[in-house]
Amino acid sequence: MAGDEKRFKSAFDSLHALAYFAPEVDEALTGAGLRPGRMPYFAGRSAAMGAVGPEVVAATFYNFNPEVVARVIPRAWTLATPEQVLEARVDGVDKALTRLLGDHVKSDEVAEAAELAREAAAGCTAEGRPLYAAHAGLGWPGESHLVLWHAVTLIREYRGDGHIAALVLNGLSGVEALVTHVATGRGFLTATAKLTRGWSDEQWAAAEARLVERGLLDAESLLTDEGAAVRDRVEVATEAAARGPWEHLGAERTARLEELCRGLSRLVVEAGAFPDGVFAKRRP
Repeated sequence: MAGDEKRFKSAFDSLHALAYFAPEVDEALTGAGLRPGRMPYFAGRSAAMGAVGPEVVAATFYNFNPEVVARVIPRAWTLATPEQVLEARVDGVDKALTRLLGDHVKSDEVAEAAELAREAAAGCTAEGRPLYAAHAGLGWPGESHLVLWHAVTLIREYRGDGHIAALVLNGLSGVEALVTHVATGRGFLTATAKLTRGWSDEQWAAAEARLVERGLLDAESLLTDEGAAVRDRVEVATEAAARGPWEHLGAERTARLEELCRGLSRLVVEAGAFPDGVFAKRRP
């Protein structure tokens, strides 16, 4: 099932990640009292855990610069409660999906995908998955497109928690994980990675130097054979730890959910869910 899970990630991830780029979500969160900039992202994604401190946010988000996190957390909780932030986030996602999906937002395909995704999410378990567990404790929304988004969010955070465990096991710090992922050519472009994750040129260069010393990068910041092997081990471990939803759903229904989400992802991408120049590759 690991290969199926990897293909499915490319189909559903856009349906979750659009929340970090949609202006409707940002407007809803700032409307709740948060300051523009990085605060809506950090508070919006961590609010399910309650009014936690910057250490917890940095630990569970992993590849963000802890210094950047500390600039907005815990101040965010003095401006809006976690409950207010969560309500605003769902409101923003509702508006964003309504715009991006257009007439399809009330379609049979969305309703079917929501039902299947919710059932898949029932195959996730909370042990060792703090960010997933926090979101799993939230109530389910009523509308099908929001059920789909929430289910995809649960599956994504479940996978993310397992991914962090794999990175730790393979000795990659947060910034080193980001640098090596960029070097694969399958994620953020370097400039975007630095900007969105808050790492300075000096911090990035220092991480590259450590990875060169360990033999994971070459002098041109490309993955060596050993570096590629480490990234492969990380991905294999991540997929192995993420099988729960798909084993629970079964191969036939997983394939159907992949088909549905791939089509819906294509719609939101074509509708402009993501700005140009952010990802090295984004194909729904």
